[in-house]
Amino acid sequence: MDDQQPGIFLVQARMMPISVFDCISLTVYSFTFLLGLPANLLVFFVYVRKAQKHGATPNVVYTINLCFSNLILVAWMPVKSAYTVLDIWILPELLCPIYNFFVVASLYGSGLLLTAVAVGRYLSIAFPISYKIYRRARTSCMISALLWAVVFMHLSLALVAEKGAYFVSPFKPNTSTCYENFTREQLDILVPLRLEMAIMLFAMPLLLSVFCTLRCLALVKQSCLSAGSKRRILAMELSALVVFVVCYTPYNVSHVVGFIKDNNTHWRREAIVSSCCNVFLEPVVMLMLSPSRPKDVLCRLCMKRTPKQHHEGIVQAKDSLATMQRGTMSIKRQLASESVKAT
Repeated sequence: MDDQQPGIFLVQARMMPISVFDCISLTVYSFTFLLGLPANLLVFFVYVRKAQKHGATPNVVYTINLCFSNLILVAWMPVKSAYTVLDIWILPELLCPIYNFFVVASLYGSGLLLTAVAVGRYLSIAFPISYKIYRRARTSCMISALLWAVVFMHLSLALVAEKGAYFVSPFKPNTSTCYENFTREQLDILVPLRLEMAIMLFAMPLLLSVFCTLRCLALVKQSCLSAGSKRRILAMELSALVVFVVCYTPYNVSHVVGFIKDNNTHWRREAIVSSCCNVFLEPVVMLMLSPSRPKDVLCRLCMKRTPKQHHEGIVQAKDSLATMQRGTMSIKRQLASESVKAT
């Protein structure tokens, strides 16, 4: 009977109707996997090449960390999609806390790294001379490690709060769920901890990002840059802020609502859907931060030349041909003089 139980679970799960929101969730998860994987690999390739040619900068360090964070979430998308379709947890119990740990760590890690990018841009514009002293890749690596340590510490406390039990919890007969059902003792610790995470890992970074973004826009508006450069910086700054707000607000609002109601908010699974969109939206922002245009990047990957590169290649070829012609003429004149001397 026990050997047949997993098969019974799957049959019962497949017979359950899929809601409209589940269809929307599956669409988002599919886009996250199909677009997020190649997009983040593309951005990773662009910035690694940039680091090899020109050396690592703070933006390069933060962007590579963002790609790493997004790829962690992409790796768990098939599991999340299967969980949404079946509505039960069919994997081993040990994978439940591991799955939840890395998914949530990816979300909060990405948010903190976006904040670090916004702060770095503001400092480079407001205090260019002072910031240049501390603008080192090693410093950015230390900041990234500190941000990841803060995220891991909070999530480790959440795992300890569960006291090693109820990772896979029964809701109904012959069903099991992951990280959705808690005892009263566990909620007494988890609910305040989630509120603290929403404040420390989302609200404060969001306020800092808003301040840095608005100050950057004000300073750029007063600068002597061209109108095109100002529009590019405006689009880049606002795009990063919009991605931060749209992707991470619903999930953290569920923590605040859970604290007010003193329970585990039932729509947390729905709130995390928007957070997954950051996987394919952030690469767009990161490509905007790169000095290389997207068209140049695609042409480089496809082994094609842009018109500018084609023109440069023609100029170099003409210069090489002219050099060869001058060398040939010099050799001819030398041979001619030697033949005259011989006669």
